[in-house]
Order: sequence, then structure tokens, then C-alpha cells
Amino acid sequence: MKWILILMVCLWLPNILWGQDLFSERIRKIVCNKTSAFVKQGIFYNQGDKKPFKLNALRHSYTKSNGYERIVFDFDSSDIPRIYGHIKSQDNKLYIDLFNTELKAGIKSFGTSKYVKDVKVFPVSNDMLTMEFGLKQNVEFDIFCLKSPGRLVIDIK
Repeated sequence: MKWILILMVCLWLPNILWGQDLFSERIRKIVCNKTSAFVKQGIFYNQGDKKPFKLNALRHSYTKSNGYERIVFDFDSSDIPRIYGHIKSQDNKLYIDLFNTELKAGIKSFGTSKYVKDVKVFPVSNDMLTMEFGLKQNVEFDIFCLKSPGRLVIDIK
């Protein structure tokens, strides 16, 4: 009995220690206008529509005069899907979950970027995409959406 209790504590304790601590993270709702409020870490979300979406394109550009790189997710609708994201600055990573979303066939490669090292796309199921952006350095983000057509916009500086 004693060994079972010790085993349970040993298996349960790491989940508590390394799980995502929502109380220490700043949680922001994605707004549909540019705020110029850049953040270094935290959680962002959008409740979005539950209808199916397609991610038509993932594009980016860097303008030296603006001082930031812009990543745009183009969707096939006038709105954006339900989104959950996490900026993990200590690992130089940005995680984004797109619910009720599938990739359009033939989507182009991301190409070279000033701040983004790599982009990994994981189609978790038929209607959910998880994306992981590896970053070259510690950066700040301004995340917002645009409508008609639906776009998720991420400015990085």
C-alpha cells in the first residue's frame, strides 16, 4: 500500500509542476483591430464560430520602416475560427490551435523570415490544426483579427 501511494505521488507530481499555469499567464481575447499593444508572453484566444473553416494561406512580410514582421493567416470566410494560442518566451515559441479548421490543399511554404526560424503544422484531427512557430530570438507580439475576409494577424518585433 505504501509503495502504491509513493508511485501515485511520483506520477502525479510532474503533471502539477510542468503543466501550464493559467494563473501566472496573462490571458487576452483577440480583438478585431490593431492595438499596437505588444506582449512578450501569455495566452490569447478567440471564441470564433463553430462552422468549418479552411486556412487558405499563411503569408508574412517584413518592413524595416514599420519595425515589425507581419504574419497573416487567410481564412475562407468573413470571420475567423475559434483560436487558442500561447506565447512561451522562455522557449522562443509561439503555439496556435485553430479549431474547426483544415489546411487548403497546395498551401505554399513559409519561406525565410526575420524572426521566425521554423513553422511546424500538426493536423491533430480532421478539423483541428496546431501550429508551432520557432523563433530566432526573444520577441514581442501584437495579435489581432480582421474581418471580410477573415484574417488572423500577428505582428512581431
